[in-house]
Amino acid sequence: MKRMLAVVLFLLLLVPLPAVAGGLEDFLSNVNVQARVDLPGFSAKISNQFGVPLPQVQAVVRSVREPADAFMVFQLGQFSGRQPERVMEIYEFSRGKGWGVIAKRLGIKPGSAEFHALKSGNLSFTGQPAGYDDTPGKGRGKGKGRGHNK
Repeated sequence: MKRMLAVVLFLLLLVPLPAVAGGLEDFLSNVNVQARVDLPGFSAKISNQFGVPLPQVQAVVRSVREPADAFMVFQLGQFSGRQPERVMEIYEFSRGKGWGVIAKRLGIKPGSAEFHALKSGNLSFTGQPAGYDDTPGKGRGKGKGRGHNK
């Protein structure tokens, strides 16, 4: 009986429960797991997703506490229209105050769709550029293309 209880407790510690942790915390935790498995691949995915040169991504990854923080630097840069260098300045200045504070300092309004996506963890780390559609037959973008009989 004690052994079974120990196994259940161990599994509860390994598997995050959605009701226990917040949306953004879960998302960032998952990003960190992916990054730790393959840091070069992680950096390449960020580079591709946000259209930033790989050396710049690697410099940010080396400058932040957690790999997921690097993702957030580029995500908040995209949301706010600010360069990663500016986001890094605010990240350094606001260390420990949370991503919501950083977002506000970047001009992302608390009622905006971007702020809601941030707080709920409704972000995506796909490694694909914005506008990419991986549905079979859809390709990239929203254009009609130049298929047959057009």
